Parts: sequence; C-alpha cells; structure tokens
Amino acid sequence: MDFTKIKEAAAGYGQAMTRFLRDLVRIPGESCGEKGKVERAAAEMRELGFDRVEIDPMGNLLGFMGTGKTLIAFDGHIDNVGVGNRDNWTFDPFEGYENGDEIGGRGVSDQQGGIVSAVYGAKIMKDLGLLNDQYTVLVTATVQEEDCDGLCWQYIIKESGIKPEFVVITEPTDGGIYRGQRGRMEIRVDVKGVSCHGSAPERGDNAIYKMADVLQDVRALNENGTDAGIKGLVKMLDEAYNPHWKEARFLGRGTVTVSEIFFTSPSRCAVADSCSVSLDRRMTAGETWESCLDEIRALPAAKKYGGDVTVSMYQYGRPAYTGLIYPIECYFPTWVIPEGHPATKAMEKAFNSLYGGKRFSANAETEETRHARPLTDKWTFSTNGVTIMGRNGIPCIGFGPGAEAQAHAPNEKTWKQDLVAAAAVYAALPAIYVSYKE
Repeated sequence: MDFTKIKEAAAGYGQAMTRFLRDLVRIPGESCGEKGKVERAAAEMRELGFDRVEIDPMGNLLGFMGTGKTLIAFDGHIDNVGVGNRDNWTFDPFEGYENGDEIGGRGVSDQQGGIVSAVYGAKIMKDLGLLNDQYTVLVTATVQEEDCDGLCWQYIIKESGIKPEFVVITEPTDGGIYRGQRGRMEIRVDVKGVSCHGSAPERGDNAIYKMADVLQDVRALNENGTDAGIKGLVKMLDEAYNPHWKEARFLGRGTVTVSEIFFTSPSRCAVADSCSVSLDRRMTAGETWESCLDEIRALPAAKKYGGDVTVSMYQYGRPAYTGLIYPIECYFPTWVIPEGHPATKAMEKAFNSLYGGKRFSANAETEETRHARPLTDKWTFSTNGVTIMGRNGIPCIGFGPGAEAQAHAPNEKTWKQDLVAAAAVYAALPAIYVSYKE
C-alpha cells in the first residue's frame, strides 16, 4: 500500500470536502428534521460514483462502495443540536465561515465532518484501486442520534438486516483513536403525596419534601466513597465490587445527576401532591440498566417512602422525518473494544503508517491540546456505538475529525486538515484490516 499516494489523494480532495461540509452546515437538520441534509449527502455520494445509494424508511442514508463479502461500515450522524442562545455566537451558525485552517458552523465537529471524510475516504479507495472482492464499504449518514443515540442503528441492524463485521465511529476524536465510551440511561423517579391547603400543611403529605430526601441520597450515591452507608459509584473502579474494574478504570467511573424536576399541585397555595425528577446516569463497565434502577430503588429514602416512590426508565418514540416511529428504551449501554482486537490494531497501523505515533494535529492550537494525550483513548460523551456494540455486539473503533469540546458549543469549528487526515486513514483501513484477518 502506497501511503504517500493516499495522503496526496486526500489532500487533493481538501477543497471538495470543505465545500461539501459548508453545504451541509447551511441546511437546518436537528433530530427528526434531517431530510435536506440527507438528500444533499446522497447527491454527493451519487456524484462520486458510489455503487449503491439508499435511504431507508427511517431516513438513514446508506452508501455502498465495493462488492466484497466482508462489510465494513463508517458511521456518522447527520443531525445536529440547536444553536442555543444566538447571542453566544460570533458568526451565523448556519452560514458558518472558513479561513485558511478552519471551518465554522453548527455541526462541523459534531459531526458532519466525519461523514464528509468517510464519503471521500471511500472515493479514494475507489480511485486508488484499494477496493477488492474481499470487502464492501458502507458509509452512513444516520438520523436522530442527538435525540436518541443508537436508535438509527437498531433499525439498520434489526429491520434492514445489515450487520457489518466492524464499524468505524467517525465522531470527533481530537486526532486520536478511541476504543470505547461510558454508557448512559435516562431514569425517572416519581414520588406521590397528598395535597391540602397551604395554610395547614400538616394535613397533607408534601411530595416535594419526600423528593428532597431522595435527592440527597442520589447526591450521596454520586459523591460518596466506598466506606459510607450509601456506597458511591466510585466503587465500580474497585476489583472488590466489580469484575470489570480494569475496563471501568479505562473508561472512568459512572456518575448520576438530576437534570429535570417537575411537580403537580392544585395551586401555589397548596401542598404539592406529586414530584418527579429526571436523572442522567452515566455507566461504566460492569453496570447495567437493571443494576442502575435497583441502585435508586435501594436508596434509604426510596425504601422509607415505599410504594410512594416509583423508579423507571424513559422511553423514546418521536417520529423520524419520514414519519416512522421506532420506539426504544432510553438505555445506551457502555462499550469497549479490546486493545488487541483486529479492528483496533488495523486502525492503529493505518494511522501510524500515515501520521506516526502521536495524535494528529492540524496546527499549533490543536497540537497543544492533543499531544499530551495518549493516541488510543476513549470518548467522554456517547455515540451510536451504544447500539452497534453495546446492544448488538458488533465491534466499534473510533477515529474522526474535529474536537470533542466543540460538540454542542457555540462558535463550533473544525479544522480542514482534520478532514483530510481522517479521509486518508479511512481509505487505508479496510485493506489493512483484511490483512490482519488473514
């Protein structure tokens, strides 16, 4: 394999990638409203000569290159979050900007840049004859990830029957290779009370007061060590409590925090008769949705109030832009691929052969933040890998242009050289992986 030619080919498509990404930024595309972005990406795939381009009933874009038996997928989600307070932006988030090094706009790092690089990575494979009869490449532009990460791939795997040998997650990795992430789940706690007139609160049973007790225990669960009455979540890093402690230490400890609170009351002059909260629960290796729910149910305050406390998991059921509703639990499992897995080794070899043993940096700004970190690491946030590997056991490995810190932030930007480097790594990866399998 001529790695110099791969780098030259990727650099040659630099302007085309910038143009494609800026086109995507200009099209609004929050979760459940991605149609325009999907159609623009499909047009790019067709223009570049993909062998097959399809949009499935959920609205996911699937572009195939090659005809071999082994399917290797490159996943990127095409939806983005909203812009938030426009006063926090110094430029139009939809028009964006570009200069010699950067491209700005909502979604450039999280994570349409990854889609752009994957599309052109497949094109480079075709240009340089890197495709063969051993494998087919699938590039996806998936929907609803920001709303419900992994839902798109649950549909692709279960309903379309598409099961790659492994998947490259093209979310931003700050120039490194990522082999896992903590999971998460969305928990709801409901507490019942009895209302009465506020002038005589002793006649009622204030649900907010009861919830306050529960929340103190939730806070302790997050913050305590292992020697307290409520043992903190840090216990999962200890081999005495978790047989998966090594992976847990790699991924980092789980966390829990309150994200929303609701109540009902007849009026502002009455005792609240119900109170509910949402909990954001991040899970490390060894934790499951059952264990996380049971952990809340076992809190002293939850046990104290017995049947007045209900702990459950949220469900997701918003219609896609196509109108399809594909309900699923709001459970996004932890996943981690072994250091010695062929996909990990192939990604490391592809990267090292092209760019050496340190994280890729586009300029002095990125070099300062990236080179102090290990090349192979993990994400802080969640990705579609929660379903691909977490639910379905299909290995995932991560490498993508852009920076994690740019995700969901105002003035979001990415770097042109990140797009080029990712396209080159993607182009080299499948043939290297096949050689590892041999």
